[in-house]
Amino acid sequence: MDRPLNGVVAVVTGASRGAGKGIALALGAQGATVYVTGRSQQEGDAPLPGTIHATAAAVTQAGGRGIAVVCDHARDRQVRALFEQIKREQDGRLDILVNNATVIHDRLIDKGPFWKKPLALVDILEVGLRSAYVASWYAAKLMARRKNGLIAFTSSFGASCYMHGPAYGAQKAGVDKLARDMAVDLRPYHVAAVSIWMGMLKTERTRRVMDQDPQKYAGFWEIAETPEFTGRLIAALYRDDKRMEKSGQVLIGAEAALEYGITDEGGKQPPSHRALLGGPAPGHPAVVE
Repeated sequence: MDRPLNGVVAVVTGASRGAGKGIALALGAQGATVYVTGRSQQEGDAPLPGTIHATAAAVTQAGGRGIAVVCDHARDRQVRALFEQIKREQDGRLDILVNNATVIHDRLIDKGPFWKKPLALVDILEVGLRSAYVASWYAAKLMARRKNGLIAFTSSFGASCYMHGPAYGAQKAGVDKLARDMAVDLRPYHVAAVSIWMGMLKTERTRRVMDQDPQKYAGFWEIAETPEFTGRLIAALYRDDKRMEKSGQVLIGAEAALEYGITDEGGKQPPSHRALLGGPAPGHPAVVE
């Protein structure tokens, strides 16, 4: 059966579980070859369930081709090896990069000022911000050569409002700016860059948090998005003949999905939280070389 992303080569970073896993599955369901990166190779490697091999197998089962690659995105050499492997195996072709790998500390959502939380929360700027730049640096070389591609960053409303403290907010605002500025450099090569604000996600981590305090989070699961929802949006953006018009934008996923007619599981339309949490600030068109 012909699928919309047959022949498309994608990388989804941090895809052992959570948002990355769902995005990889959605791309695979549309026929893409998906390189699944992460550190978890066996159950028990991380506190939450999921491995790169399980995700890759699920991508293949969904109708695509999943390829698991062990990659610690804090180590530039491993990232370089990842893209060298793609160049070798795919004859230099790379169509989609989803920058999703992020360090989420277990105490991220603790209440209190940042200096009363572990200093390690700042690691999200290493794996989450810097790592996204590094992966994009390698991916852009392949995409620009073929004058085609889409680089997507997973972000959130924490880029606008106070959410989980300054380290988390800085990382989200940072990837939004990466998308805006990379779009300027990539435009002559017909490669688009966007950042996508996701809502609350139905992930293993979210489920664990909600189970620990069901009263506090009553009703939240019902309005949460599946990660596959964002994956289907990324697929639609890539297929859009006018995707370059979106390049450099920070998109609220729930709003962009309306434009493409994308719904979540059960035909649900996830709500935009713009009214409650704010929206992306417009970037200034000035370009200073």
